[in-house]
Amino acid sequence: MSTQMHDHIVKSYDEEQRRLLNETLRMGEMAASQLEAALDVVQRRDDKAAERIIANDEAIDALEQEISHDVMKLALRGPMARDLREILSAIRIAADIERIGDYAANVAKRSTALNLSPPLPHISGLHAIGTLAVQQLRDVLAAYRDNNIELAQRVRARDAEIDIAYTALFRELLTYMMEDARSITGCTHLLFMAKNIERIGDHATNIAENVWFLVRGEEVLPPREKRDDSSTTGAV
Repeated sequence: MSTQMHDHIVKSYDEEQRRLLNETLRMGEMAASQLEAALDVVQRRDDKAAERIIANDEAIDALEQEISHDVMKLALRGPMARDLREILSAIRIAADIERIGDYAANVAKRSTALNLSPPLPHISGLHAIGTLAVQQLRDVLAAYRDNNIELAQRVRARDAEIDIAYTALFRELLTYMMEDARSITGCTHLLFMAKNIERIGDHATNIAENVWFLVRGEEVLPPREKRDDSSTTGAV
């Protein structure tokens, strides 16, 4: 029957909860695919593909609205304590995924401006950070699907890897701009794109924390390491 921690007397309520979970997971996979596609168009310098990614962001926004509508329907059914956590987690996670979709679209949008400048060797560094972020998102969606707080905690801890990679690229790009003023425009676009991806990592961490809340309620989360040191150099 239901894969949740309890079943309801009214079967339709369980079905609506499953629908909400599946919609949220589908929205998350759409955002992950958007980010992968955005990273690909940056490497290929493909303006037409970038325009398609930007347009596709509307589908993620529409699905968030659908999830919000479903959440309201469930909230009006007089949910129990666990149900309330599921409802609240879903709407928070959907909001994080919507922002991830926005950031992926922003990467695609900036790629069209980046293509007006000569190719830069630092694109591989951007792709590496983006690949980490995609994996974080897919792992945290699996944690949400399975109520797996151990996996959610690993995602949360691994955010430091994205922070370290972002800070390293940030400093590398600043050095490159100081050495060659002609690279400033292209490097600036890459800096903003890298920051978008770093923020995607932060939203994956938010989702991991909501998985913890879903399973453990108000139990205090363990501390985690945060390693974005770009503010000491002058953040983007």
